[in-house]
Amino acid sequence: MHVLKYTGVFILSYLIGSAATAVWAGRIFHKTDVRKHGSGNAGATNVIRVLGWKTGIPVLLIDIFKGYLAASLPVLFKLAGPGTAQLINLQILTGLLAVCGHIFPVYAGFRGGKGVAAIFGVLLAIHPLLTLSCIGVFLLVFLATGYVSLGSLSAGVAFPVFLFLFFDTPSVIFKVFSVVIAIMLIITHRKNISRLLKGEESKLLRKNTGTGKN
Repeated sequence: MHVLKYTGVFILSYLIGSAATAVWAGRIFHKTDVRKHGSGNAGATNVIRVLGWKTGIPVLLIDIFKGYLAASLPVLFKLAGPGTAQLINLQILTGLLAVCGHIFPVYAGFRGGKGVAAIFGVLLAIHPLLTLSCIGVFLLVFLATGYVSLGSLSAGVAFPVFLFLFFDTPSVIFKVFSVVIAIMLIITHRKNISRLLKGEESKLLRKNTGTGKN
């Protein structure tokens, strides 16, 4: 029964992450597949760009909640003692399964988003204060530049830096995980980095310069 309980939680985590929020919202409310427009990514940023803020913000919040819920399952099902490294490690595992579900959703042909919002939800469940600090970095960079991708990259790199310098955790795996997150964000955003270097990346926020150009 113990093995079945763990297995059930792991499968549930993946299925939660697989909820194809962006795809479903586009099809239900706009009769379109968001993956065929904009960046082709089934994520909240592309939904905002293609379908607007009214659709994109709920998609973003649900994607964050998916990661948060999956990472909370070990706590809800009491798979380990509170505050222990074992519990945190299990939260990382269930969170990663949800992120995998978001990137490769079984409900949408295994073509999903990049997992940034889901990762944020996972980290928020495991280490709220550290995560909120990184969100502060994201907002500062995003509001200053208008680039979601640059804000995400900056927050991702800040995460392990802040963890090692200002915070702590009983889990060594979480420390390794923080570094892996930063690396994975760089890998999944390599096209964005290329566009940023070429000056071709699209801004989600545009400033009026008074000259008619952005």
